[in-house]
Amino acid sequence: MAGQPIPVIIDCDTGVDDALALLFAVRHPGLDLRAVTCVAGNTDVDGVVRNTLTVLERAGAPDVPVGRGAERPLLEPARSARHVHGSDGMGDLGLPAPTRAPADVDAVTLLRREILASPRPVTLIPTAPLTNIALLLRTHPEVTRNIERIVFMGGAVTTGNATPVAEFNVWHDPEAAAIALTAGVPITMYGLDVFMRVVVPGPEVHRLRGSTEPGTRLAGDLLAHRPTQQGGDPEAEEAGGLGDAGAVCAVADPEGIVTRRLPVEVSLAPGPARGQTIVDRRPRPGESEIHEGRRELALVDVALDVDVDRYVKLYLETVGRP
Repeated sequence: MAGQPIPVIIDCDTGVDDALALLFAVRHPGLDLRAVTCVAGNTDVDGVVRNTLTVLERAGAPDVPVGRGAERPLLEPARSARHVHGSDGMGDLGLPAPTRAPADVDAVTLLRREILASPRPVTLIPTAPLTNIALLLRTHPEVTRNIERIVFMGGAVTTGNATPVAEFNVWHDPEAAAIALTAGVPITMYGLDVFMRVVVPGPEVHRLRGSTEPGTRLAGDLLAHRPTQQGGDPEAEEAGGLGDAGAVCAVADPEGIVTRRLPVEVSLAPGPARGQTIVDRRPRPGESEIHEGRRELALVDVALDVDVDRYVKLYLETVGRP
């Protein structure tokens, strides 16, 4: 019903910018964070669980259930991003261990339980490799009747980061991404094309870091770990990208992104293109379709542009809430 918070579940690999996403989701009044599920990605899955519980406690939401999920992708070995997120996955900020344990059920069971129990269809926000989501959709396809949409941070129309063409979350588990894209659920791709653009200016990061409120201060410290400039003005160097948190902003305020409904396919073949999200932006069929016929591809709402100032303002206003 209009005016009621949107029920959401975040599936994450916390992760500096996953932590930024959690802080936002907990504090935005238009979102009802029903659960968080954890998967290997930025760090190992036990580290992800620890980081997630710590962030929720700092954010003032210790009672949100947290489920431990897949330790590795469906086919590939686990490959962390500690070189980006620090040895603990959280920028080596020295955060305390959480005071509570995760839920007594695994991530897929928790996802199924919370989705089917929700009085309104749930929006899933994966900010991680899609392993848990693929396992859910294959094991419990009945959940699709109560999923409003999947808004995932992943993929790229142009340039990748894990490889020249593949974004990390999709590259980490391409088969899982392919399953999610073809599950018949409405899906929005918040990819690197918009992900890289939403940057909080250095003075605002500095202000957050000076807060006496633990969650707000944590947001500042995390943003400072994601610098977008090097050298020169120290204040400018503190400017940090929202990263995964932008996908949660897109759920709270979908008017802040420009999307086009486009055919998307995940490259699963071995080689340099593995994990690429192939987005077909052609205005008309090409020779392949003329000579070999059309193949049915998943239609995805692909984010092509973002109102940077709008999302920066939204994020700062939200994480500043007690």
